[in-house]
Amino acid sequence: MPESMARLETRLPPLLSVIAGMVDLTGFLSLNLFTAHITGNLVVIGALVVRGGRVNPAQILAIPVFILAVAATWLFARISGARGPALLRQLLLVQFLLLVLVSVFSVITKPSSAPHALMATIAAMMAVSAMACQFALLRLAMPVAPSTAVMTGNLTNAVLWALDTVSPDTSSAATDLVRLKNSLYLLFGFFAGCVAAAIAVTYLGDWAWAFPAVLAGMAVAMS
Repeated sequence: MPESMARLETRLPPLLSVIAGMVDLTGFLSLNLFTAHITGNLVVIGALVVRGGRVNPAQILAIPVFILAVAATWLFARISGARGPALLRQLLLVQFLLLVLVSVFSVITKPSSAPHALMATIAAMMAVSAMACQFALLRLAMPVAPSTAVMTGNLTNAVLWALDTVSPDTSSAATDLVRLKNSLYLLFGFFAGCVAAAIAVTYLGDWAWAFPAVLAGMAVAMS
C-alpha cells in the first residue's frame, strides 16, 4: 500500500466520523429522522407499523434512497475508472457537494419549520445520499478502514481490543493497542460531532448544515 494511502486511512476516518455524527444529529433534531443511521429508521418504522402514529415520509424514503445512492456511488466509481487515492478524492468531492447542496437548500427553504413537509423530505434525502456516499467510499476506496458511523461495532471492537491488550498473551498487544486507539478516535469523533451539531442546531437552526459541509471540504483537501 502506498505510504500516502496508509496515512489517509489513518487520518480520514476520525474526521469522517465527526461529519457522520453532525449529519445524523442535525437530521434528527431538525428533520426528525436519522440520516446516517438506517437502523434507527427501521426501528421507528417498525414501531409505527404496530402502534400507529404520524409517519414521517422521509423515514420511509430514507431506506430506498440510501440503497439507490450506494448503487449510484458504485456506478460512479466503475465509470470513473479511478483507484486508490484518486477514487477517494473523487468520492469525497461528491459527498462535499451533496452536503453543500443540503446546506444551501436548508438555509433557503427552512425545512426544520415543517419536518414532515416536502422541503424537509428533499433536504433529508440529500443528507441521506451524502451519508450513503461516505459509507460506500469507505468500502470502495478504503476497504480496510473501520466504519465511521456504526458505533456499536466500534465500541465492541474497542472493548475486545482493550481486553486483548491487557491479557497475558502479548503476541498481538501492540497491534491491538493501535486498533483500540483508532476505535476510540472514531467513537470520540462521532460523539463530538453529535455534541457540536446539537449546539449548532440549538443556536443556528438550519445554518447548522453548513458545519458538516465545511468539514467535508477539509476531507477533500486532506485527500
